[in-house]
Amino acid sequence: MLVVTRFRVPVEDVASFRDDLMTAHEALAACRGYLDGTVGRNVDEPDLWVLTTRWENVGAYRRALSSYDVKMRAVPVLYRAVDEPSAYEVVDPGTDLNVASARSLG
Repeated sequence: MLVVTRFRVPVEDVASFRDDLMTAHEALAACRGYLDGTVGRNVDEPDLWVLTTRWENVGAYRRALSSYDVKMRAVPVLYRAVDEPSAYEVVDPGTDLNVASARSLG
């Protein structure tokens, strides 16, 4: 599973945001099921930042978000994220993809 979280950061906040984002990444990286991740800054729009992480599965990512350490060290940064979907399936040849369909209430 791939998570792409983007942030808009005013120039005056860049120094503290960068440190905070690195701390958030460290907290996530310490969680079970984390595979790898990176922090990046857009080359054309320097106020646009990204945190990408890869996880064994969606459950590992959701459990990470529930951990105490992540709530203390990462959530204060993650609340600043651009409001858009961030979790993606990795599409490899032969992968069964999640199928969007109506769910039964019964």
